[in-house]
Amino acid sequence: MIELAAAGWTARLLPEQGGAFAALNWRGIDVLAPLPTGGDPNASFAGAFLMLPWANRLDAGHLPIAGRMHPLRVNRMEDNTAIHGLSRDLPWQVETAGPANATLVQEVASAPFHYAARLRVALCEAGLRLGLCLRNLAPEAVPMGLGWHPFFRCPAGTRLSFAAKALLTRDSRGLPVAAQPSHGVDGDEAAYAGLDTSFTGWDGLLRLARPDLVLDLQAEGAWARNLQVFAPTDSGILCAEPVSHVPNAPNRPDLAALGPLTMVPPGGPLRAGLSMGCGAPGQASTIAP
Repeated sequence: MIELAAAGWTARLLPEQGGAFAALNWRGIDVLAPLPTGGDPNASFAGAFLMLPWANRLDAGHLPIAGRMHPLRVNRMEDNTAIHGLSRDLPWQVETAGPANATLVQEVASAPFHYAARLRVALCEAGLRLGLCLRNLAPEAVPMGLGWHPFFRCPAGTRLSFAAKALLTRDSRGLPVAAQPSHGVDGDEAAYAGLDTSFTGWDGLLRLARPDLVLDLQAEGAWARNLQVFAPTDSGILCAEPVSHVPNAPNRPDLAALGPLTMVPPGGPLRAGLSMGCGAPGQASTIAP
């Protein structure tokens, strides 16, 4: 475990468990639902985990590349999908670690993927800064994506606000069906409770106004395109997940234009980042425009 602290912020990272966050705290307040000691970040509604080299679901684990179907391991048997990529199930190595920042690295070779990933985490007066770079080590171009899956604490009275251009309806397996116009979400629980929904045309900005804090998130690069919102009713958590593509994009060319996987050439990178700041209720956060 790595513990970071700076300017009223603290974080606990788990390099050996997929590079997940076990906790993120601002001025003694849990920003993320904390992962219990010894808990599995991939089997808990707590902390935050990384998703790469794809996010969300691929139907039956199918990944078509240049006319050839590459089967990926189905890891969600109940809906026959390959979900949330490979990296969260594998350890990361600590390249550097200081009092307020850390860099984690990982190399994964699992056909058709061979990639190197680098995660930079930093705490400062302005808040949390994440930077993620995925580099293709395969000899051919490969479609890739990435995302971040935080479980924000969501006490009663929390308001969620972000702008988008469309949302994707989904079937009983969580796979997208069709796009319909949407302005995003701007409201309390009535506006988001029960969602497990992909929003496209997101501008990369999001605000959570909780009774105990105001949180602003600003996504950059590949993450400033699409947002997955998962808010199980009466769960006390809300997942606002910056992602680079829509669910099942390679198997739905009719929807992929709203957020495709990125064809990354040999040696090429795919980069994303975000900044997150907090403020007291009724006040602007440290990254608010």
